[in-house]
Amino acid sequence: MSNFSKTFSSTLGKKLIMCLTGLFLCSFLLIHLIGNFQLFKDDAGLAFNEYAYFMTNFPPIKVVSYLLYLSILVHTIWAIMLTQKNKAARPISYAKKGGNGSIWSSRNMGILGTMIFVFIAVHMSNFWYNYHWGTTPYIEYRTDLNTGVTQVKELTEAEFTGHLSYVDNGVQIIKAKDLYKAVAFSFQQLWIVALYVAAMAALAFHLLHGFQSAFQTLGWNHSKYKPLINFLGVWVFSVLVPIGFAAMPLYFFFK
Repeated sequence: MSNFSKTFSSTLGKKLIMCLTGLFLCSFLLIHLIGNFQLFKDDAGLAFNEYAYFMTNFPPIKVVSYLLYLSILVHTIWAIMLTQKNKAARPISYAKKGGNGSIWSSRNMGILGTMIFVFIAVHMSNFWYNYHWGTTPYIEYRTDLNTGVTQVKELTEAEFTGHLSYVDNGVQIIKAKDLYKAVAFSFQQLWIVALYVAAMAALAFHLLHGFQSAFQTLGWNHSKYKPLINFLGVWVFSVLVPIGFAAMPLYFFFK
């Protein structure tokens, strides 16, 4: 076995892979959240559907997407391997366990991660899979460039020949898959909304420990940077990001 293989098969190597994939997933969460804010626009889903098309068809984004899927799998598999190794090394639980939030989250990273993984599977099935190969509906937007007024028309599968965007006699015409409508329909179902909110709560606790732990693994825990890392880990990734994602299903459910 080469030194490279030995390094990444060791406990330290696994932790390094966990922290790198975890930080990559954190960066994706921020970008995905900003893009999904298009759901709150009162434009019949025009901005969100254009965003969805861009994210699934722009070549550099597609490459990053494949890296994202790989990171999710690697992060999950390595987490299971580390958990099993830790259990094998310490078969008897500690007699006394701490009670504060951060210690609880660090003790239950496996449970939290499992909840998040189940959520990702449901999320990908409902939206990503259906958008590419499923029953996502179709829509046409006609915007008068002089008045700014947009007319919306649902399209049949026969009328939809692919994503189009062009101008004809002062009218901008956009034909797209209506992922916005699919999202709105899904978020009117109580069990899906409950799953999303519960998953975001799990994500909050997962990131509360995971974000700061990643920088400790990298050795970036100097007192000069620790306050900033703690601030980002708590208020940005453990509070604002989960609240932002949870707000979307709640918005459509109560709209």
